[in-house]
Amino acid sequence: MARRQPEGPAHVAPVQRIRLEYAKRGRLRFCSHRDFARAFERSLRRAEIPMAYSAGFHPHPRISYVGAAPTGVGSEAEYLEIGLARRCEPETIRAALDAVLPEGLDLLRAVDVEDCPPGSLAEQMQASLWQLELAADPAVAATALAQLLASESVLVDRLAKDGVRSLDARAPIIAAEVSAVPGNDTRAILRLVVRQVTPTVRPDDVLAALRAVAGFAPSQPARATRLAQGPVDDAGVVTDPLRTTELPVNRAATEH
Repeated sequence: MARRQPEGPAHVAPVQRIRLEYAKRGRLRFCSHRDFARAFERSLRRAEIPMAYSAGFHPHPRISYVGAAPTGVGSEAEYLEIGLARRCEPETIRAALDAVLPEGLDLLRAVDVEDCPPGSLAEQMQASLWQLELAADPAVAATALAQLLASESVLVDRLAKDGVRSLDARAPIIAAEVSAVPGNDTRAILRLVVRQVTPTVRPDDVLAALRAVAGFAPSQPARATRLAQGPVDDAGVVTDPLRTTELPVNRAATEH
């Protein structure tokens, strides 16, 4: 009997690891993480990136995804890590991939893992800075936020694959602030620094908590964007997960 042969490329151990930062913009905020993964793997092939592959009968390119934003949410700070079969300049990899990715999926940076803070990429993702654009009076939104922050916990329900799950949407909030859109008293900006916990508290969970404690409900669906994610200190400063320097990429909403 002939021995079964592995499918796809032969196993290649990575000789270099590169961490990539990308953005989901415009209509591409509606693509799911699975859609992005398919588009990214196609782009790796089109750009002829020398990928390392896993072992076994179904080898896969060495890609580690972490902390993907929910479908329908924009982001300026998504991250992943790839393993290469030979050493390359990170900027060369970034430019080649960015040229073939769909418009709205934009590769912002590429950094060699050796130049990143110690530890896995997942360990760096401690908190996210979110911005929510709300169709609401800023004063009403600020009052609702004050009620939420004054609460010790606020349980909200989320429909999951295995049924309805309750989670505390208040505890992970490190800092938050409402501001007005200049010249427009019917729209508000809500900024939140939210600690990454399990299960992850998403922007829609925070809106559900505002509705639960204060009856707050914007007249239109909120537009949410992740502005940053990475390590966070006790003051709510989110720092750059790809650099060893402690330069903040954004500060807690209370400091604006």
